[in-house]
Amino acid sequence: MANEDMNTMLIKLKERYRYSFIVLKEMVRTDFKLRYQGSFLGIAWSVLKPLMLFCVMYVVFVKFLKFTDGTPTFPLVLLLGISLWNFFAEATNMGLTAIVGRGDILRKIHFPNYIIVVSATVGALISLAINMCVVLVFCIFNQVHFTWNVLWLPLNFIEFYALALGTALLLAALNVYFRDMQHIWEVLMQVFFYATPIIYPLSLVTEKTNNPIFAKIMLLSPPAQIIQDIRHNLIAPDTTPTVWKEISNWGIRLIPVALTFFILWLGIHIFRKYSQKFAEEL
Repeated sequence: MANEDMNTMLIKLKERYRYSFIVLKEMVRTDFKLRYQGSFLGIAWSVLKPLMLFCVMYVVFVKFLKFTDGTPTFPLVLLLGISLWNFFAEATNMGLTAIVGRGDILRKIHFPNYIIVVSATVGALISLAINMCVVLVFCIFNQVHFTWNVLWLPLNFIEFYALALGTALLLAALNVYFRDMQHIWEVLMQVFFYATPIIYPLSLVTEKTNNPIFAKIMLLSPPAQIIQDIRHNLIAPDTTPTVWKEISNWGIRLIPVALTFFILWLGIHIFRKYSQKFAEEL
């Protein structure tokens, strides 16, 4: 009897998540098509936007303001950082408005509403995959010496997606009840962008402050820790400072990782707690 109940429960779970996966797949496909519908260049904008932003950042901050560490790999490090930040910005911004933007569907069709937020973050993940292909091409042309550190990259990207998904779920739930969240998040993202070593090397912070403690504190931010880790493991292991190299205490080293998965847990918890009332608020 117990075995029959267990089998029945497993079948129900399988059917439930199979349905969720089908809905998710269709939503991702539809969102990606609509994103570039009517555009002459279409999906090419996924590549062109970060490249154009990179060109502007490179000219302004590297050539004119001399925000560089002096290494030949810094332009690639800059391109990679911009691509990674664009993913985080796109995933959280699209996730934030996902529930409010799909209110009509939530009221008419019954399906797990977290799928709407997940589909927004998966769409951003697809754009990141395209951008990473471009970064790899540039790395090959510039004869970057890849090391065994690249084996850590899957864990880095899993951590980055966990951070983006947790943040998106939390923001999406808050935005249903507080519509000012979109404007608040835009301001916060600008602060986070300049507080994260993306357009400038971390060594510049130490140089300008004459104190390495500020650079170490910056590495405790989850986005900074992940972006620096990916840069280190893919392009410049010798010249990219990371939390694992700059801080010796393991308890402090693990702070950004712990924060990442705390944000994921918090996002899931808050979203699940209030998701039943979303349709009433929209």
